[in-house]
Amino acid sequence: MIEVRPGGRRRIDRVLAADYVRDLDRLPMSALRERRDEAAQEETDLSYLRRLLHARIDIVKAEQQRRASGGQTSVVDQLTAILADNALGPATGSGRHQTLEPSRAGEYRRSAEALVGDADLSDVTSLSDGKLAEALDSYREQERSVSKRRREVQIVVDSFNAEIARRYALGTASVDELLDSERRRANPRGEED
Repeated sequence: MIEVRPGGRRRIDRVLAADYVRDLDRLPMSALRERRDEAAQEETDLSYLRRLLHARIDIVKAEQQRRASGGQTSVVDQLTAILADNALGPATGSGRHQTLEPSRAGEYRRSAEALVGDADLSDVTSLSDGKLAEALDSYREQERSVSKRRREVQIVVDSFNAEIARRYALGTASVDELLDSERRRANPRGEED
């Protein structure tokens, strides 16, 4: 379960704190963008963790189906097809295009693997039916938790995007200011290109 700790120092604690989106209309444009970008990075990381969990769910379900049907082909031999089916299936997420890379990929991969300590997915065939069912339940519960937090973070990102769009619509923000701030950030010393 992904817990949010009020006053915590982790990014998710900050992004989902009640005051993070308070008084957006009073924040300078640079602060709006910084907070929006921080929230977008958290969304990207949660999406990555969610994909890891979906892959593990699919592997466990495939092994359960193999056993139920008496199939002889091992899950390892079917791994490409199992993971491709998930990638090619209907989208169940937000439909957002994400340009960011996960910033905590290794940490989330280890967390997902640690969810079920004795569910060694490199050899799901060695697990009892009961252990497979436990692994599936655990992964699904964690996926629900991650999805819930991800939706909450998406609302935060949407709030910042709406305020930024409102300022552009009112003319209180300009593309020229954005480009200028991007140039300063890329070249903090003011050196010529």
